Amino acid sequence: MAYTIIGLGNPGGEYTNTKHNVGRMVVTLLADTFDIEMKAHTASNSDKGVGIIEGEKVTLLSPNTFMNKSGSAVLKIVKSVKAAQKMIVIYDDLDLPLGKIKISYGGGSGGHKGVDSIMRGLKTKDFIRLRIGISATTPGGKIKKPKGEDNVIKHLMGDFGRDKTVWNKVKKKTREAVELILANGQVIAQNEINSWR
Repeated sequence: MAYTIIGLGNPGGEYTNTKHNVGRMVVTLLADTFDIEMKAHTASNSDKGVGIIEGEKVTLLSPNTFMNKSGSAVLKIVKSVKAAQKMIVIYDDLDLPLGKIKISYGGGSGGHKGVDSIMRGLKTKDFIRLRIGISATTPGGKIKKPKGEDNVIKHLMGDFGRDKTVWNKVKKKTREAVELILANGQVIAQNEINSWR
């Protein structure tokens, strides 16, 4: 069974380079790196491409729904709980510092509306999550999450500004993480990637 790699974000030019769109940006990087053509897929309201990465057949998917409706797009491509087990969902995470990526499998949504929508749509929590940290840190290295709904939204919808160099490195690390999952499986990849600094 092929892997499905889903990059979460929001459609539209005003969201393109925002922190909340990191999932979509990584899928674009994968498509460019591995010469996978992304085409409009009407049934799922997504951009979709099929290709080979690390010897594995993959489907890349960037839903063109808004984040909280991601499940309706994914459900048109991933049609069973068993298929969901080979699904990699890439998304931003305020609980991780910028520069950190982490793999997890199963569990809750952590309050992420896109992940929550997918869980409700597919009626399962059992899929691979590739979480990308987007929070600032204090000089001592502690996470400095924005407080209050307005500040959270402002942070999510902001671009990387002075952190663009860090983000470019994170994109590359996330691409490498996807390659490790495909080459070695989720458990081995998780043990290695979650120890990256």
